[in-house]
Amino acid sequence: MKPPFTIKGLDHVVLRVRSLPEALRFYRDILGCPIERTIEELGLTQLRAGASLIDLVPADSELGRKGGSPAARTLAEGGRNVDHFCLLIADFDAEAVRRHLIANGIAAGAAKRRYGAEGYGPSIYVTDPDGNIVELKGPSEAA
Repeated sequence: MKPPFTIKGLDHVVLRVRSLPEALRFYRDILGCPIERTIEELGLTQLRAGASLIDLVPADSELGRKGGSPAARTLAEGGRNVDHFCLLIADFDAEAVRRHLIANGIAAGAAKRRYGAEGYGPSIYVTDPDGNIVELKGPSEAA
């Protein structure tokens, strides 16, 4: 069954980090991704990476604690550092997307307004077969 949408690209990735200063040194200072915005009460720093965003969330922050133990430096030690990734969807019709997902055995909640690389807009969270969270993001309100 063909999906009722087309993927435009990667909107953002959320990384759980052990040390925000170290992560900022790497992504901002070394790779050149400028800070777009921060939400200190959540422990969220968003960096611009071209048309996409890289969200940095300290593992001990409000958002970071939702992912369990901090990521390990080696796979053998366990833990995860990627909270979720987001795919930007063209022709986003929340109900059509939900129907498609449900018809394919994928649990899908209601669309919610969330911030992404193009601004605020609707999105739906789903989980892939390996337990990875995937956000399907519609167009921004400004588009």
